[in-house]
Amino acid sequence: MQDIRIETIDLNNSDRLKVEGFLSTFNLLLDKDVERTIVAKYRDEIIGTCSYAGRVLKCFAVKEEYRELGIASKLITQITNELFDKGIFETFIFTQPKNISLFKGLNYNEVQSVEEVALLEAGMCNVDRYIEKMFKESGLDNKKKAAIVMNCNPFTLGHRYLIEKASKENEEVIIFIVEEERSLFPFEIRKKLVKIGTSDLKNVHVLSGGSYIISSSTFPSYFLRQEDIRLSAYTKLDAEIFGRYISPVFNIERRYVGTEPYCNITSQYNKSLTNILPKYGIEVVEVNRLNIDNKPISASEVRKLIKHEEFQKIREFVPETTFDFLMSNEAKPIIEKVKRSDSPH
Repeated sequence: MQDIRIETIDLNNSDRLKVEGFLSTFNLLLDKDVERTIVAKYRDEIIGTCSYAGRVLKCFAVKEEYRELGIASKLITQITNELFDKGIFETFIFTQPKNISLFKGLNYNEVQSVEEVALLEAGMCNVDRYIEKMFKESGLDNKKKAAIVMNCNPFTLGHRYLIEKASKENEEVIIFIVEEERSLFPFEIRKKLVKIGTSDLKNVHVLSGGSYIISSSTFPSYFLRQEDIRLSAYTKLDAEIFGRYISPVFNIERRYVGTEPYCNITSQYNKSLTNILPKYGIEVVEVNRLNIDNKPISASEVRKLIKHEEFQKIREFVPETTFDFLMSNEAKPIIEKVKRSDSPH
């Protein structure tokens, strides 16, 4: 049809409501983190849409009666070309497993799927090559290792306690720092604070988490409306990817986690790791959290203290290296950001 055209939507005006209304007919949502949305229109009627956030394509739908006209391909092609122009050469799609064949027809390859969700990828790299490259660049050998995945927003004595325990109990330990920039403390700062805060532990290696350790903050909600289902899907998918792809390349035989009495996401994550990783030959070691006055040390508590400018109290929760950073000029923009934010991250 000659009358079909592709348009970019201004998400700050009433056009957003039109896209939300269109997606609602598919029982889908427009995720809050969407950066850009395009639509296919026929005679001013929306017949298809696709959005992206970072390198993740999402909120994708095409009206059934137009699916044989290549609308999906046009939407995906335009989005990927825009991302290519921004220097993003690999893209990901989270979708329902029933849609895997559709996206495979659009040159996407399946990374991993669980009952509720599948992750597919396209572009210049793939998961196997990416993990092999991570391992090669790490300079590590094939010794058996333990691993911890951390956000460290910021690095606390609780994080240090868990790392120190793993360091004492294993020959080599890898700390994967979640790389997504959805935290109040930027990734490079979080990674730096962990490195300098563990520099005395010579068998501990701090690495970037890369693209295949999934952040809960980037996991889509547009087709998983119920929070408990979304949480279960996210944690299972991340655990499967770690067990299937990351652990064999790095020769990881143990995964350490801290107990989580307060955060539902972390609690569910630990449960999924415990259920899934043993089938990949990985022992999950759950360590009781370090407490002060019967209260677990947490990064969220540190951020709360920053918000209320209780800096002397922060000394009880963080290593000296983290405290020194918080008192530095470099930290001032982050501290102001924390004070202004209502984000849980």
